[in-house]
Amino acid sequence: MTRAYPATRLRRTRTHGWSRAMVRETVLTPADLIWPLFVTSGKGVEDPVGALPGVSRWSVDLIAGRAKEAVALGIPCIALFPNTPREKRSDDGAEAFNPDNLMCQAIRAIRDACGNDIGILTDVALDPYTSHGHDGLVDEGGYVMNDDTVAVLVDQALAQAEAGADIIAPSDMMDGRVKAIRMALEMGGHHNVQIMAYAAKYASAFYGPFRDAVGTDGLLKGDKRTYQMDPGNADEAMAEIALDIAEGADSVMVKPGLAYLDLIWRAKQRFEVPVFAYQVSGEYALIEAGAAAGIADREALLMEKLIAFKRAGCSGVLTYHAPFAARLLNG
Repeated sequence: MTRAYPATRLRRTRTHGWSRAMVRETVLTPADLIWPLFVTSGKGVEDPVGALPGVSRWSVDLIAGRAKEAVALGIPCIALFPNTPREKRSDDGAEAFNPDNLMCQAIRAIRDACGNDIGILTDVALDPYTSHGHDGLVDEGGYVMNDDTVAVLVDQALAQAEAGADIIAPSDMMDGRVKAIRMALEMGGHHNVQIMAYAAKYASAFYGPFRDAVGTDGLLKGDKRTYQMDPGNADEAMAEIALDIAEGADSVMVKPGLAYLDLIWRAKQRFEVPVFAYQVSGEYALIEAGAAAGIADREALLMEKLIAFKRAGCSGVLTYHAPFAARLLNG
């Protein structure tokens, strides 16, 4: 079909707001958002995260209030991350599978308060529990051991499922962990617990504020490049995603988000599963810093970025801006 001016004037449908809304190709709603929340120890604690203006760590007794807020805003799912006290961190990360750790306490508190009105997504990785800040167990040379780590991740995932988690989200990037977790969930009777695999997680410069939020800032010895992906690799990401789907992932995630929109698009076109993006802490912080510096309007910056994720093919986005965005979308 050939179209030409003036028979075709593409500005016609842009003339009025109602018309722009009627022909809009990509639509964002609160149901597209997942809200990451940080859990901390104590009672009655709201502890602001210095590196993330507007974001706090919440004690278990207050975390249910945030879940109720998400329900009221139409946000379907929250993601939990613990700030484990230093004295409970160890080289072997054993606190990860303690059935009474901060994560499991928070899961139970939210389930008691909200029932099944909210989805609970839980992070599976050892970095919030290890004294060295790595996502897995390390040998004497400092190398993160794959298979030994997977065994601990399975125990961690089972503890979270038994506490009431709906979605297990392994973020560690160990080979084979999705298959091991899926088999353990099946054998444990947790047939309907989903796995959202951090399938393409890059060794990124955008994670700094998150490490502050979960208390690993300053703990990490070395870097995570032997298990997180090289930012220059895209075909490898497709291989990672394919493996995780074959091993039992119900959905996959690309992390970080905005710098990897090409991978979101490729994954959506190639694989028949929901694809999610994590608008990570550094992306959040840049929006806040840009707005504070007067570079652009905060609302406009945020909504343009979120719609970009949807346009690229995301089924949903994990974002610390979730409640702010939901309020905007709800009018």
